[in-house]
Amino acid sequence: MIEVKNISKSFNGRPVLENISMQFDKGKTNLVIGGSGSGKTVLMKCMVGLLEVDAGEIVYDGNNFSSLSFKERKPFRQDIGMLFQGGALFDSLNVEKNIMFPLNMFTNMTLEEKRERVNFCLQRVNLVNVNQLTPSEISGGMKKRVAIARAIAPNPKYLFCDEPNSGLDPKTSIVIDNLIKEITEEYNITTIVNTHDMNSVIEIGDKIVFLFQGKKEWEGTADDILKTEHRELNDFIFASKLAKALKKQS
Repeated sequence: MIEVKNISKSFNGRPVLENISMQFDKGKTNLVIGGSGSGKTVLMKCMVGLLEVDAGEIVYDGNNFSSLSFKERKPFRQDIGMLFQGGALFDSLNVEKNIMFPLNMFTNMTLEEKRERVNFCLQRVNLVNVNQLTPSEISGGMKKRVAIARAIAPNPKYLFCDEPNSGLDPKTSIVIDNLIKEITEEYNITTIVNTHDMNSVIEIGDKIVFLFQGKKEWEGTADDILKTEHRELNDFIFASKLAKALKKQS
């Protein structure tokens, strides 16, 4: 479980997050939604320690992560898997070495053990015989699956996904959504997903938090969101569906 307690963050005096509190439960896909500039990416960066909060606390399973020094945070970072927008694979490394990267950083596994773990993770994301291929030799959907394999390679307790469906077609997006949900439930991970994809919200959102102009405006389930009368949230839902419809027509 991860708790966000009354956190705020500003840049050059401009508030980006204002007194936000929420809880993300283990074994659930927790989705954070909101338009550009809503603060969801800054929130995620604060949660993983890439940015420091100005006020408030980030608490991992009862431990105040935000109060720890860089060195003290290392054990927690070993338990964090990160799926970056676009996949963020290393172009100069093949698939096997990309997935091995966090194992080299955070474990004392032998080379043989690392290869076994790589192959296990590739099988889990339904990829075979791609170990020696480079990112330029595989499709966008395969890159995302390789990125998921890399994220789960260290067997994390916490999984952060930033716009995992960005740049993918609807069919591939569903595959990635289902994969994230299956892995979350199978390994009982605390998963947080930043997204603007309403299909993801409806299909895999166990818990949904809506940010608007740096504030938490709404919180609920996929069932709740279909019945909400929250004006800004409904505007966001309509804009998301309209953009998706126009993309299909183009």
